[in-house]
Amino acid sequence: MVVDDHPMWRDAVARDLAEAGHEVVATAGEGRAAVRIAAAARPQVAVVDLQLPDISGVEVARALAAPGEDGEPAVRVLVLSASGEQQDVLDAVKAGATGYLLKSAGREEFLDAVRRTAEGDAVFTPGLAGLVLGEYRRLAAVPRREDDDAPRLTDRETEVLRLVAKGLTYKQIAQRLVLSHRTVQNHVQNTLGKLQLHNRVELVRYAMEKGLDQD
Repeated sequence: MVVDDHPMWRDAVARDLAEAGHEVVATAGEGRAAVRIAAAARPQVAVVDLQLPDISGVEVARALAAPGEDGEPAVRVLVLSASGEQQDVLDAVKAGATGYLLKSAGREEFLDAVRRTAEGDAVFTPGLAGLVLGEYRRLAAVPRREDDDAPRLTDRETEVLRLVAKGLTYKQIAQRLVLSHRTVQNHVQNTLGKLQLHNRVELVRYAMEKGLDQD
């Protein structure tokens, strides 16, 4: 699904996706319409601009990426924006966006980002990934109340969590641990459930608080 208020840009993105073999199930020019249409069209990935005429792309991302009954995001959101401002990037990620790509990206970079987003990987324009990781580290430095009754993770869940904290994508973790991509996702979802966390931002913050990002 493509969400952008500029018809020519929206049509061009949809055309590139279709030519690459992706099925474009819907397009929208406004945020509220996107949320409504997505409920019926059920896209796997939504490519969303931040600047929309009614509600922001961040609000759209929050609505679309809300986890379903299985703990997976209902829709994986790839923000495609002209803005590389730190706050825009962080707001989108905290709202649940899986990736953030600048509109200056080339066609092949964009198509690769869509494929990786569909697989659950965190995808960022080069330079923005470090910005997000820096915010994770800042949040992890803020003291949080310790819970003596914190649930215990299995050795494998802890191992996966450690690699997530180091910035590896699910695909890279699967390759390193010789697991399937789905198995890694299941470990992450189980960990989120045990720790009563809601998204990757909170998960990485927890891992860094515990020093799991350190060798």
